[in-house]
Amino acid sequence: MSEVLNHEQIKKKITRMAYEIYERNLNSKAVVLAGISGMGMTLADLLAKELQAISPLKVEEVEVILDKSNLAEAEVKLSKNIDLQGKTLLIVDDVLNTGKTLAYAMKPFLDIELYKMEVAVLVNRSHGLFPIRPDYTGYELSTTFNEHIRVDFSTENNYSVHLH
Repeated sequence: MSEVLNHEQIKKKITRMAYEIYERNLNSKAVVLAGISGMGMTLADLLAKELQAISPLKVEEVEVILDKSNLAEAEVKLSKNIDLQGKTLLIVDDVLNTGKTLAYAMKPFLDIELYKMEVAVLVNRSHGLFPIRPDYTGYELSTTFNEHIRVDFSTENNYSVHLH
């Protein structure tokens, strides 16, 4: 197992992503960060804090709850009701592998009149089996299907990304 990103590198990537989100959403009424359960929600929290520190944008958060092991049959729910009318929705996950999880995470938002929908990921593995491309990427990493990326946000001052 080898470290791909250390704590300082991850913090810098999150800051850069937040500035990009701010720059591209100056005219948005609000930005709603929809974090996918687990590390996606943790990344959404970190991005929200950074966005609030650097911009006057109204930032809201919601968790997208889904069963990653049974995407086709499981219900996709939101942690709370949230008004998304005319707002920018940013679906957030830690790693983009094939795009399948992100495609299913969009389900609850398809019938809502959004200003726009975007995708943010910390690591993009570029295995596009589904037509999902991130608008904001912390790190591009070409890997084989046999390799795995593990993002660890469990210790507040020791975030890491490992390849194994």
